[in-house]
Amino acid sequence: MTSMTNKLTAAAVLLFIAVAGAASLINAVISGDKDNIAALPENSGQGYGSELEAAAAEKFAGRDGWIAFGSRVDSAMKGNIVNGVYVADDRLISAEGVSRKDLSRSVGYINSFAQAYDGAVYFAAVPTSAGVYGDKLPEHISRGAEKQLIDKLCGGLDTSIRCIDAYDLMKMMSDERIYFRSDTKWTMYGAYCVYRTVIQKLGSQPVSYDKYHIRHVTDQFYGDLYRKTLYMKCEPDILDIYEYSEGAEVLSCTGYDNDGYVEQIGLYDEEALESDDMYSLYLGGEYPLVRIRTDLNNDRHILVIGSRCAASFVPFLIQHYSEVTFVRPELMDRPLSDFLYPDDYEQTLFLFGIDSVTDSGLKYIEMR
Repeated sequence: MTSMTNKLTAAAVLLFIAVAGAASLINAVISGDKDNIAALPENSGQGYGSELEAAAAEKFAGRDGWIAFGSRVDSAMKGNIVNGVYVADDRLISAEGVSRKDLSRSVGYINSFAQAYDGAVYFAAVPTSAGVYGDKLPEHISRGAEKQLIDKLCGGLDTSIRCIDAYDLMKMMSDERIYFRSDTKWTMYGAYCVYRTVIQKLGSQPVSYDKYHIRHVTDQFYGDLYRKTLYMKCEPDILDIYEYSEGAEVLSCTGYDNDGYVEQIGLYDEEALESDDMYSLYLGGEYPLVRIRTDLNNDRHILVIGSRCAASFVPFLIQHYSEVTFVRPELMDRPLSDFLYPDDYEQTLFLFGIDSVTDSGLKYIEMR
């Protein structure tokens, strides 16, 4: 009886949301509010109802509160899956899976780069939290897709490329705080765990964990999975900064945009903690290229080509190289060779979240 009552209550709430949202749009039409009228979806002949519902939900007062309440109702009605996110006991986990589209094309771009490049190429694909905590997902949701996808990626790479296994490492460390509870990405400690393995493959010894002073700069980080659900019972996450006072110092950290604008930034941008995008703490804004120069005199240069999650990994490399350049190809609007000359770097590391390697703008890394 209680279950039926809950479902009837949920249905009533969702009906109210739809009616309230529709009323808001009708009022916009009557009052001539062009901004709200412009938000009405065009009828493409498919999915009109869901688009109208989404547009309505955007417009009525108290939307966030209703979504938060609605997510709990939705959870009860749909088996703990809300907007493609599984609500587990201790974390949120994406239940949507990773796209396999254009995988062969991405592999082709990386192989083409390696074949034209004079230095050593390394590749690591980082699983999302769903790939590591898949055993928490319901039986009907695929659990091994990310492992299979990573294996397929590595299997398609040129034999000259050294593939580094990040999946088994993260799986082994799954009891540690290596992923955020509210986000698909790793924590900085998760990045450190992968760094220890990667840097040895690159020919150096990692800085031991106890050498770092770790600052918890906020305990109020809510990630991408939280924003999809507004699930109020999800605890916020901690963002960390790792500092090594006895190690190399950063002489300059420079961000470059597509228009040639250059800005001096820091490894960590604590002003981002006051924004809606706290993860920009790591290497600041959305720069296609960030170049870091250190006071090391070893004349070692490394090029890191990666997705956003790599931004929290890059700071660990400054203890080993006089120059570290980080490129995010999905932010580039023209070929990599317009930004730099890859052969100036004796090593290149491809470091992508597996959820972004197939949608990363890799076409721009081809060398002319």
